[in-house]
Amino acid sequence: MLFIANSILKVYFRWQSKCMNPELLELLTSMRMPFGKYKGRILCDLPEPYLVWYHNKGFPEGKLGMLLHTLYEIKLNGLEYLLKPLRK
Repeated sequence: MLFIANSILKVYFRWQSKCMNPELLELLTSMRMPFGKYKGRILCDLPEPYLVWYHNKGFPEGKLGMLLHTLYEIKLNGLEYLLKPLRK
């Protein structure tokens, strides 16, 4: 299942110069938002309007920003179903 998800995501993330890492998807289903209105919420559970707000405002720097941008693209393209099998 991860191989299929990885292959599909490569198509949607041409903006990223390196290959998608399956661990990235796992982080989206396990890492919690470290600050802000949704502090403590698992990243994949963040509402889409919050991700759109970040898209307009600018994603944070570093790993968190990359994860939020990835999640934004997943939700924008209706690919949330890829994360469901990975939820713990």
